[in-house]
Amino acid sequence: MAGTVHVIGAGLAGLAAAVRLATRGVAVVLHEAAPQAGGRCRSYFDKQLNAVIDNGNHLVLSGNTTMREFTRTIGSEHTLTGPDRAEFAFVDLENDERWTVRLSEGRLPWWIFDKNARVPGTKWSDYLSLAPLLRAGPDATMTDAMNCPPMLYKRLIHPLFLAVLNADPAEGSAQMAGAVLRETLVPGGKSCHPLIATEGLDVSFVTPALAYLEAKGARVMMQHRVRELHFAADGSRVDAIDFGDGPEPLAAEDSVVLAVPPNVAASLVPSLTTPDEYRAIVNAHYQVPPPPGCPPMIGVVNGVSDWIFAFDGRLSVTISGADHLLDESRESLALRIWEEVASACKIPSTPMPVWQLVREKRATFAATPAQDKRRPGAKTRWRNLLLAGDWTATGLPATIEGALRSGNLVADLLHRA
Repeated sequence: MAGTVHVIGAGLAGLAAAVRLATRGVAVVLHEAAPQAGGRCRSYFDKQLNAVIDNGNHLVLSGNTTMREFTRTIGSEHTLTGPDRAEFAFVDLENDERWTVRLSEGRLPWWIFDKNARVPGTKWSDYLSLAPLLRAGPDATMTDAMNCPPMLYKRLIHPLFLAVLNADPAEGSAQMAGAVLRETLVPGGKSCHPLIATEGLDVSFVTPALAYLEAKGARVMMQHRVRELHFAADGSRVDAIDFGDGPEPLAAEDSVVLAVPPNVAASLVPSLTTPDEYRAIVNAHYQVPPPPGCPPMIGVVNGVSDWIFAFDGRLSVTISGADHLLDESRESLALRIWEEVASACKIPSTPMPVWQLVREKRATFAATPAQDKRRPGAKTRWRNLLLAGDWTATGLPATIEGALRSGNLVADLLHRA
């Protein structure tokens, strides 16, 4: 393939497509409507906290092979840190019971036979209830597909898959959950080591990608919003892009990768079916040093909080499927979350530290069976227009791994090594 590829959208899907194409010597122009790249995976300076924070706490795992390849390519793999084994700490706020799930490294799940490694109150046979997720059909929710014992569901499956899907397992797609299981738990603990961007998402995924593109000669144009795509009269291709100053013609060999949110894509591409339901995520940040011995992340049971992350000088909380919290006052919600953080981390609850609350109303598409069916493939009926994003038909939920994988796919479709 000759010609230039115009990648529209500098979120992770667009960055992945641009990086893969630039690596192969393809001429790339990356267009981004916002002043900064990263999309929903970005860092920014928060004046209230007087610190750089992420718009959300994103966890990746050692088994996320596409993510590992991407960070190796752009030279940032060393910025993702975590324990050298698959360990996940939990606390039940109702009775202050604490435990750590410790997965065995190999494919054989020896950990489920160890009462000190599995969830308290569960039997090894309880974990067999997850197996039906691996063969679930497209119409099943997680709770349709499996009969999970209550203790295992409440203390591991619900918090884990609520975070993975950003949807309650009662409505979440069993097929997507099964895809995640297939790539993480099934290969064993070696694929489940938690990795956290301790220096921020920008340092791990965005800034080094932009630097890599610049070194490869790609053009990056910020605050360059696409207004309209113009399609050839014969319906074969996109022949011009309008960025606000009139149509800019494309050469016959040029291509377009549309890596924008689904609602934006639907406004630019005629008759495009996309996911149209979303789920919220709430993140709370508290300017307080984590206490000595605090795990890098703690799963919370019987609380409004889901996961607590320990950063340098800061404790952060992520709440998935958080639509029910969108109307509560910021002050009330921040206080409720803080009291849980103080209890979970065994620190004084007064005075409440400096805080910030970030509510992402449309954080991800709703990972339900019905919405999964609305996800389009990468190819369109126009030969030089492809789609990328975690909302396309990646088979995975709206995750970093899914976004990067979609970007790689369109790059491969346009130019195979």
